[in-house]
Amino acid sequence: MRYEFRPLEFTHLSMEEQLKNSREFLNRMTKRRTVRDFSTQPVPFELIENAVVTAATAPSGANQQPWTFVVVSDPNIKHRIRVAAEAEEKESYENRMSTEWLAALAPLGTDWHKPHLEDAPYLIVVFQQVYGLIPDPETGKQRKIKHYYVTESVGIAVGMLLSSLHLAGLATLTHTPNPMGFLSEILQRPPNERAYVVIPVGYPADGAKVPAITKKSLSEVLIRFEAKP
Repeated sequence: MRYEFRPLEFTHLSMEEQLKNSREFLNRMTKRRTVRDFSTQPVPFELIENAVVTAATAPSGANQQPWTFVVVSDPNIKHRIRVAAEAEEKESYENRMSTEWLAALAPLGTDWHKPHLEDAPYLIVVFQQVYGLIPDPETGKQRKIKHYYVTESVGIAVGMLLSSLHLAGLATLTHTPNPMGFLSEILQRPPNERAYVVIPVGYPADGAKVPAITKKSLSEVLIRFEAKP
C-alpha cells in the first residue's frame, strides 16, 4: 500500500521566534533530572496520556511505530513489578555485575532497592515490538511482519516521552532491570513485544535529593564541519 502524499504543514518562524523557542527549550531541559524519591501525590492522568500521544508521534522505521506504552497505577501490579525487579537487581548487584560496572555506579549511590516502583503514582512500561503480528487473510492465523530500526525508533519515542513529562512538571526515572522478561508476564504482553524501559512518573518527594553530576561540555560532544569560504 502506498501512502497518499499531501502538502506539508509547516510554519516559518522569524529568527527571533526560532531563537526564543530554542533557548526556552534548552533552559527547561537542562533542569531535567533523574529522580529516585517520589511523592505518592496523585498526578492527573491527562498529563500521562498527553505524553504518550506525543511519544507516539515519533519517527520510526518504515512508519511501523513498533512501540506499546503500558501505564500502570494499580498498587497490586506495581508491587508485583517491584518485587520481581528487586529480585533481578539483587542478583545483578551481587553476582552479575562486573567490578568495573559496580565502580561506575558507586558515585550515584544506587542499589537493588527500588521503592520508587511503588511510590510513583504511575509506571510507564515501554515495550518494543520486535516484529509485527497481523492475521493472515486466508488462514486467520497470526503472521509475522518484519520491523525495521526497532531499537532506534523506540529510543526516539522514549526521549520524546521523557521531554513531554518533564515539560508537564513531572519527575521521571529510567529503570532497566536486567533481565526484564517478568514484565511481559505480569503485564500479559504478546510474544512479539519485549520490555524496553520502566519509567516511574510523579512528583518528587519533599526533600528529594539528586547527585551533583555534571554534563559534558559542548566542545566534548559537538564536532562541526563548516563550509570553507
